Amino acid sequence: MKNLQVVIITGLSGSGKSTALRALEDIGFFCVDNLPVVLLPKFLSITLQSSPQIKKVAMVMDLRQKSFLEKYRRIFEQLKEKGYRIEILFLEATEESLLRRFSETRRSHPLSEKGSIMDGIQMEVEKLSLLRQMADRVIDTTTSNVHQLKDIVQRQFLPSSVRKRMVINIMSFGYRYGLPSDADLVIDVRFLPNPYYVEELKNLDGHHPAVERYVLDNRQCKEFMKKAIDMMNYVIPLYAREGKSRLTIAVGCTGGHHRSVVMANQFSLHFQTMKYLVHTTHRDIKKS
Repeated sequence: MKNLQVVIITGLSGSGKSTALRALEDIGFFCVDNLPVVLLPKFLSITLQSSPQIKKVAMVMDLRQKSFLEKYRRIFEQLKEKGYRIEILFLEATEESLLRRFSETRRSHPLSEKGSIMDGIQMEVEKLSLLRQMADRVIDTTTSNVHQLKDIVQRQFLPSSVRKRMVINIMSFGYRYGLPSDADLVIDVRFLPNPYYVEELKNLDGHHPAVERYVLDNRQCKEFMKKAIDMMNYVIPLYAREGKSRLTIAVGCTGGHHRSVVMANQFSLHFQTMKYLVHTTHRDIKKS
């Protein structure tokens, strides 16, 4: 048996394959998007020989590759015969939800060149029916948002010792653009000194070391951070005890560029050291 876990993410267009790939990347998988299936044997061989530190790989493969449908079955079976641990993760959703997603994003379906989007969806369901039967895991994403799908995928592939831990989303935001609708806890850091009013820091963001030092080298900030972390350390196990598997903590300042970014990054580092699964986003950092 090859010492390499291989997850093939496939399924219907619009079902969330890119989100699933990012979810696996966040838990340590080496990820590749849209690798041609004919290159898979060579890719795995090179990975084993040249990168022995890589133990888990995941890739998206679907009918965007013209040769995928006619060659995937033979290639997957040959690799399994050679001792590779290949798992197929198939994502799907109802036709109505897929149609809505394509309409909202204004993307075209890969099989709808000569017909409607619904025609393309139905054709794809038919063409991938055999692959769905081969799949080791099938996830219906009809009712899942991005965060929920990430959570579902990660819990499928995490060791049982880690699977029960809560997933923590840390988000920075600017009050100027409104409160995040999915926040469970909101932390307001607008009381901290604002780098926006320091000329040499104004056009930088919270990732810059100079901005970070300005925010963190402050007695009030240090005291507040300790108290905030103590509070979160207290309530998070209580949320988990009530069955909550994902917690979103939003950290806000006026514009979402400086103070909230610094503090969100600090909270993320803290929870990572405590072995939580942590996702960090900065919602408004690019807004002017």
